[in-house]
Amino acid sequence: MTDQTSPFSLPRRSLLKAGLAAGAALGTLGAGLRVASAESAATAAAVAASPADADVPSLAGKTIAISATGTDHFFDLKAYQAQIEEVKRLGGTPIGLDAGRNDKNLVSQLQTLVTQKPDAVIQTLGTLSVIDPWLKKLRTAGIPVFTVDVPSQNSINNSTSDNFSLGAQLALQLVSDIKGKGKLVVFNGFSGVPVCAIRYAELREVLKYYPGVEIVEPELRDVIPNTVQDAYAQITALLAKYPEKGSIAAIWSAWDIPQLGATQALTAAGRTEVRTYGVDGTPEVLALVKDPNSPAAAVAAQQPGLIGKTAVQNVARFLAGDKDLPAETFVPAILANKKNAGEVQKLLGQVS
Repeated sequence: MTDQTSPFSLPRRSLLKAGLAAGAALGTLGAGLRVASAESAATAAAVAASPADADVPSLAGKTIAISATGTDHFFDLKAYQAQIEEVKRLGGTPIGLDAGRNDKNLVSQLQTLVTQKPDAVIQTLGTLSVIDPWLKKLRTAGIPVFTVDVPSQNSINNSTSDNFSLGAQLALQLVSDIKGKGKLVVFNGFSGVPVCAIRYAELREVLKYYPGVEIVEPELRDVIPNTVQDAYAQITALLAKYPEKGSIAAIWSAWDIPQLGATQALTAAGRTEVRTYGVDGTPEVLALVKDPNSPAAAVAAQQPGLIGKTAVQNVARFLAGDKDLPAETFVPAILANKKNAGEVQKLLGQVS
């Protein structure tokens, strides 16, 4: 994880809270955690429903480049679409660029923006070691750089979920569900993506307090593209090595597309005693978490549309003269589990 200097320079308050929470939870594993109560979910939804749109300056006459690593994943697509629409709503002209999950394409489109000189650039996701040199070139060229899920020193502001607390809460839900013991399968293929690295670090931090949980080695590597099919195949092969029920307790991934493939593999193999966990809140995964018969146990549901919209609004404020923006703007996420998944679906507008 040599690429992760930037995200781990952020305050580690959440790791401290994770440790304290883990210690407090040691005596109450059987009762389960209340990290995603109806009240907390309603609070997050209220934030999503009432941004101060009227106070956002106009982008009339401004050209804003929206650079995306890819748009094939639910989070990426919703964040990208929200950015395009918010630039238009504020009177600006968006330039939409989708690298199609290809690092060479991503570098090329950022290189092009250096010469095009838009009024600002918003970069959504990406491997930090790949994109950061180009974010620096944009900044050096006098182009304001903003990011989504990229805590870079070259970004004026990064709009994101609080992946520190999000990762800790998901890990605490997991250890609570499995009563603090058992073998844990981990997908860990994207350590170069800061948000994935943060969530993984939080998992490891929580597990320090639960020595009865053992991560199966070697860790699995999730891939792009064909993530669902690959996860399905890897879990199917792994179950053949651990054929006895109870030999595997849970499966964790830093995003929820591997979780989807893993859940499908468990269901096909009749191994629904194994629980799966992930991050994002893709509609198909939330529906599985809601299903009482599915092994999908929990997903940390983000609000990608609101994150994308927030990024554009921060650009508008900066271009209007606000030079005191925070380095990070955190948008609430909601931990959905078997008890509240239906409510979370409604709060996020995934079902009526």
